[in-house]
Amino acid sequence: MAGRSSRTAPHVVVLKGGPSAEREVSLSSGAECAKALRQAGYEVTEIDAGQDLPARLAEAAPDVVFNALHGRWGEDGCVQGMLEWLKLRYTHSGVLASALAMDKTRSKQVYREAGLPVVDSLIVATETARSSHPMAPPYVVKPNAEGSSVGIYIVRDGANGPAQLGAQMPAEVMVETYVPGRELTTTVLGDRALGVTEIITDGWYDYDAKYKTGGSRHVVPAEIPDDISAACLDYALRAHRVLGCRGMSRTDFRWDDSRGLAGLYLLETNTQPGMTPTSLAPEQAAAAGLDFPALCAWLIEDALCRA
Repeated sequence: MAGRSSRTAPHVVVLKGGPSAEREVSLSSGAECAKALRQAGYEVTEIDAGQDLPARLAEAAPDVVFNALHGRWGEDGCVQGMLEWLKLRYTHSGVLASALAMDKTRSKQVYREAGLPVVDSLIVATETARSSHPMAPPYVVKPNAEGSSVGIYIVRDGANGPAQLGAQMPAEVMVETYVPGRELTTTVLGDRALGVTEIITDGWYDYDAKYKTGGSRHVVPAEIPDDISAACLDYALRAHRVLGCRGMSRTDFRWDDSRGLAGLYLLETNTQPGMTPTSLAPEQAAAAGLDFPALCAWLIEDALCRA
């Protein structure tokens, strides 16, 4: 199944949907990627990933899989392991990098060892975070292994009590120091950091700010000092490499501009960035001269070049 077929154009299966909390985002990303790949000349089959996924992939017999899944199972190494077992080429990162990047605690350990700046954090039982302050406010509470700002709570300085966490939270959560200031992000494509975007919102860059119309504004390139831009590019490329990412990743930062370079912190790396034409990574690619169909085609050709 791994070899390129005799078809004139490679047959691509786009994986989308799936069972995670980010299903709707993935359905949107997958549909946009499938459309772009058809425009680029590929034969495309779209599959909504369910428990019958191995059988559906065997039936489709693609030359390569475009992974447009988001969240647990789709970007945490699970589907990547299945694709490895089936000997199918696929886009984006492999098993280990996907699992590391999804686990915020483990990835922070890797970043620290590589000398990358991260904030202090700890893992606590969710009931503990509900009943008392695990650290002095301000701090952030979030799942250790989710994306798209799912389940994020901010406890402000001077808060009367701990976070009122919803019932959907896992048994344990990450608690990390809150960094005031500006939201920045950098996409890495292959061995190149593309640029820096500033994300401007009325509040926290949560799920609604990311995906609802008018929820946020993107400034590309970010209007920031040259040393901060250079540091974002450097840190994102180093994060991509130390995690073992391949294809494309996007690394997010918070920058306290009152502290200069010392106020820049790496938050996390996303191995499966959102993939609609107006998502952050495609916007940066477009600013670098790569339109959306060309970006999707680059990811396919990158995957096809791997053994």
